[in-house]
Amino acid sequence: MKVTVYGPGCARCQKTAEVVEQTLSAHGIPVELEKVTDYAVMAAAGVMSTPGVALDGKLVSTGKLPSVAEVESWLA
Repeated sequence: MKVTVYGPGCARCQKTAEVVEQTLSAHGIPVELEKVTDYAVMAAAGVMSTPGVALDGKLVSTGKLPSVAEVESWLA
């Protein structure tokens, strides 16, 4: 699964990448992680507040640090 984390590289963005990657890996889902720091690319993707997360190109979260339960709900 391709996971894209949008953000400037702040601590919240790094933690978001860790939570998503660890949760998907725990479910046996291989993860291809991409980090996007370009504000023009973020805006084009619809991310107006960071961190943002997209799974296989679909934006699933913006502006908050997702919980493990929230990441699991994206898989349903």
